[in-house]
Amino acid sequence: MILMAGPCVIESEENIFEIAKKLERYQEDERIDFYFKASFDKANRTSLESYRGPGLEEGLRILQKVKEDFGYKIVTDIHESYQVKPVAEVVDILQIPAFLCRQTDLLVAAAQTDRIVNIKKGQFMNPADMKYSVLKVLKTRGCEEVSYDNAKANGVLLTERGSSFGYGNLVVDMRSLVIMREFAPVIFDATHSVQMPGGGGGTTSGDSSMVPHLSRAAAAVGVDGFFFETHVDPSCALSDGPNMLKLENLYTTTETILAIQEAIKGQ
Repeated sequence: MILMAGPCVIESEENIFEIAKKLERYQEDERIDFYFKASFDKANRTSLESYRGPGLEEGLRILQKVKEDFGYKIVTDIHESYQVKPVAEVVDILQIPAFLCRQTDLLVAAAQTDRIVNIKKGQFMNPADMKYSVLKVLKTRGCEEVSYDNAKANGVLLTERGSSFGYGNLVVDMRSLVIMREFAPVIFDATHSVQMPGGGGGTTSGDSSMVPHLSRAAAAVGVDGFFFETHVDPSCALSDGPNMLKLENLYTTTETILAIQEAIKGQ
């Protein structure tokens, strides 16, 4: 099982290393292909006053240090084409944010590296149409046919993170996991799926109590991996606190979904 986990954004070097230390169990678990996640910049915050992160240079320095000290593989977001080259020198997965999932220049630039490209499905997207985003990466890498096997072989992932449901709410249509898995490996982003965009009056709110329930459902439907944002104390987090899991809750949630995956293996 692929597992991407870590804080929403780099708050400080001390905070990152505290969280990274508490995720060592996943690096040592033979059932899990672990990637440490943290963003150097959150470029689509609701408000101009919201904390975005330390920026490209300082953020990559911290992520490189995490990689060296813990041996973790790293995943982080990119927002503009110029970021691709320096970020690819540090991370193992280049993540395309949901709002940018159709941004051709960004997808092509990411595809021109040798890194895995994880494309988050836009909250506004028909899951079946995500095949065209996958194809942009595949064609850049010399592959003309969209299929699960081709996407896997060429390092392309898709991530489900909920769909807009009216204003200020997201829902997860579990059918999207099945639909997208026809043409790419699928990751389920359990924490962003419980967001309430703009629900905090200039900030995004959420309901983290629903994360374990949706995770269990996604495991039962069948996915290739999971994405969780986690924090020592989400109530103090500088971004996405209301939908992040406490580390202790992450531990129990991952054990449950691993048990579900084992139970349905071969079906």
